[in-house]
Amino acid sequence: MYYAREPGKINHLRYDTLAQMLTLGNVHAGNKMIVMETCAGLVLGAVMERMGGYGSIIQMYPGGGPVRAATSCFGFPKPFFDNLHEFPLSKVQSLLSGTFSTETVPAEPEENALVEEESNGLSEEKQSSLQETEEEPATEAPMDINPTEEQDTMDINAEDVEFKENKEKENKENVREKQIKQWERRKKLKEAAALLRGKNADGLIVASKFHPTPLLLSLLEFVAPSRPFVVYCQYKEPLLECYTKLRERGGVINLKLSETWLRNYQVRMAAGGCQTTGILGSKTFPETRGEVGLTE
Repeated sequence: MYYAREPGKINHLRYDTLAQMLTLGNVHAGNKMIVMETCAGLVLGAVMERMGGYGSIIQMYPGGGPVRAATSCFGFPKPFFDNLHEFPLSKVQSLLSGTFSTETVPAEPEENALVEEESNGLSEEKQSSLQETEEEPATEAPMDINPTEEQDTMDINAEDVEFKENKEKENKENVREKQIKQWERRKKLKEAAALLRGKNADGLIVASKFHPTPLLLSLLEFVAPSRPFVVYCQYKEPLLECYTKLRERGGVINLKLSETWLRNYQVRMAAGGCQTTGILGSKTFPETRGEVGLTE
């Protein structure tokens, strides 16, 4: 659907290329996979569907949060999302250097802060009521007041009080929801960081609109030895640069550049098309990085 209507949102990724990425990346149930993609969550959803809810997936995302528009179209049940973690790309270098730290995650949401806010709200209500009582004598100075006008002013004051109370309740509920969401986000971030610190991922898939070289070199540190990785890019020039950089750096074997060709079978003759799948290879042990760099 995305490729037929809006291929730009998925970086012109064809369905046959996606299938080859899953096969070459050795995606199956029970794996620990790292996925970095800017294809509206299409690659992430395909990996989740192939794993069937077993194993763990760490989604690396740029910006403020992950995009999962296409993932929601798969209709996965809630248990599929229990093992889905997310980690921002902006904090990868700090995690590798050992300077990454999150705020202390409490065992439960911060109830003390909520109690303090409620007490502050009550004190503010008391102060406002005292100010109203102080202002009442000044308003009662004129003696000639019609009973209908007095009744109208009382009704208006009652409505104002109810409006203020409802607004304060809404503000308190919004504060609680924000605190709970922040607590859950810190907790998930801490869990994802713990998984990445193990540096024992079973596979890496990169399908991004960004240049693949810095992404791959940084994320390869979290992949275990003898595990495959797949990189997809819409254009071949960045892949050639990444391929050359990997050969110079070493530490990988079976390094290949792959290009898929698809032909649509119709009654009339239809032209086919080629698409560069990307770079595929396997990570080696750190001790043999310098020697294995030229072997394939």
